[in-house]
Amino acid sequence: MDLHFGDSKPTDEERAAVDALLGPPESSWEGAERSDADLRWARGGRAARDRRDLLLPGLHALNDRVGWISEGGLGHLCRRLTVPPAEAYGVATFYAMFSLRPRPATVLHVCTDLACTAAGADALCAGVTERLGSGVSVERSPCLGLCERAPAALAIRAGEQVRTAVAAPASVTEAVRAASAPDAAPEEPPAVAAVPQAGDASLVLLGRVGVVDPSSLDDYRAHGGYTALRRAFALGPAGVIREVTDSGLLGRGGAAFPTGRKWQAAACQPDHPHHLVCNADESEPGTFKDRVIMEGDPYALVEAMTIAAYATGADRGYLYLRGEYPRALRRLEHAITQARARGFLGDDVLGQGYAFDIEIRRGAGAYICGEETALFNSIEGYRGEPRSKPPFPVEKGLFGKPTVENNVETLVNVVPILMRGAPAYAAIGTERSTGPKLFCVSGSVARPGVYELPFGATLGELLRLAGVREGLRAVLLGGAAGSFVRPDELDIPLTFEGTREAGATLGSGVVMAFDDSVPLPRLLLRIAEFFRQESCGQCVPCRVGTVRQEEALRRIAERTGAAAAGDIALLREVGRALRDASICGLGQAAWNAVESAIDRLGAYA
Repeated sequence: MDLHFGDSKPTDEERAAVDALLGPPESSWEGAERSDADLRWARGGRAARDRRDLLLPGLHALNDRVGWISEGGLGHLCRRLTVPPAEAYGVATFYAMFSLRPRPATVLHVCTDLACTAAGADALCAGVTERLGSGVSVERSPCLGLCERAPAALAIRAGEQVRTAVAAPASVTEAVRAASAPDAAPEEPPAVAAVPQAGDASLVLLGRVGVVDPSSLDDYRAHGGYTALRRAFALGPAGVIREVTDSGLLGRGGAAFPTGRKWQAAACQPDHPHHLVCNADESEPGTFKDRVIMEGDPYALVEAMTIAAYATGADRGYLYLRGEYPRALRRLEHAITQARARGFLGDDVLGQGYAFDIEIRRGAGAYICGEETALFNSIEGYRGEPRSKPPFPVEKGLFGKPTVENNVETLVNVVPILMRGAPAYAAIGTERSTGPKLFCVSGSVARPGVYELPFGATLGELLRLAGVREGLRAVLLGGAAGSFVRPDELDIPLTFEGTREAGATLGSGVVMAFDDSVPLPRLLLRIAEFFRQESCGQCVPCRVGTVRQEEALRRIAERTGAAAAGDIALLREVGRALRDASICGLGQAAWNAVESAIDRLGAYA
């Protein structure tokens, strides 16, 4: 793409899209008609640069309106925000959902990740490409977070009003219908359809899904909603942090860091303002639990964010939501609007003199933005590349200020902690892994979906609930960044410490079962492709190592035994470099699944 921003002009549609977000330009420096006043002084400067964080929403505005981002449109956005065009180009090309080349207004994203690949995604992709022709752009997509209904497709039609449709499980006919007429596509099944345990009275985190109307604040309150926030105000910030600490709550994103310690570290920072960030960018292949909560119980997340912000002294929260979740976006926008209108958000929450509000920021297809500092860079309008630590986010995070970042599942655990009390919550699970845990089960099972079990249940117990099929070959724990285990290892306790002792990882709770019909070499190659595609390229070990790993797996895909020995030795060497020298968890975990498949499953033996 040749960049000639000075020569390229935005279309009226592109101007309207940007101006709807930023307001009309105030001077010719921002793109308005030149006036005499503009000849006497320049306006913008620091005030405009302070709006750099609107770059990602601006890119979404352009992409949503016309389906791609032209030079003229990008140039207009850069002028409005006084962002250097080269930097904006680097940000726009970072995300998979944006295109800087002309394409049709309708894009059909066909998931080709692990669960969907095992369910026939390649044939689906080929079929829809043949049927749809040039009027629709068919794109092979990383995980869409619809693993319980694999294979999946997401249609997005740009325009003044963006239209979306989901086909899952998708046949060629259903995917074509979704792309051809998004408005007429069948409605998605309700969130409760992804909860096989629905109706079980013992459910803690999923108990309201399918019971409460997700669009009704009154229904949420009738089922105990906002009881926890009222108790938080009674306890005070220090009391809330003490309660969360005593509960033993560990982060559910995979790192398992004590939540109370993180909150305390941020709350005591003298620098202000403090920020709260909810990480709802669950992009790990096989993960969809946060989607089910946001679609089925959105007010619980709004309440939990308010409690976390109150405890840590934050007056603003950012909810970073992955761009592939249109229904979750609608549900959360509605919940936040209703909470604000009823006094549960805003300048005086529940009349307590505490001000807090939530802003949703949409991701655009970048797995690396699940890493907390990459997420901060993304919100701030930069490429989503991880930062070196220290300083840690609780000291200098979003916009350089103390920041607490938690994922959706971690935050919603705070509501039952305050409702039940820390001792009752800590009595669930094990001594070192307390509380309930959500598991995303997909693949070769009869009842895929989100399961809630207390920490300490075994992998075998979970798979029996899900109805594992005959001929089980392997189970992938923790998603693409996790590890394979054998069918004779199903007694592994599902706790952070139990999986570590077994040489595996719990991660965010992904459990993918694969039977003998799934070709293991193809699965490993897809994992390697995923990490190569999702590496941000910032550090050499990951940028080069993920490519070398994929190349080696391609070479040995059809070979075994002595013929593959040299490449397996190379894989081990590359894997050690990835694990020891990568700057963030993506590169450090890129070799995990491949290593476990070779060592535990005898892949390529």
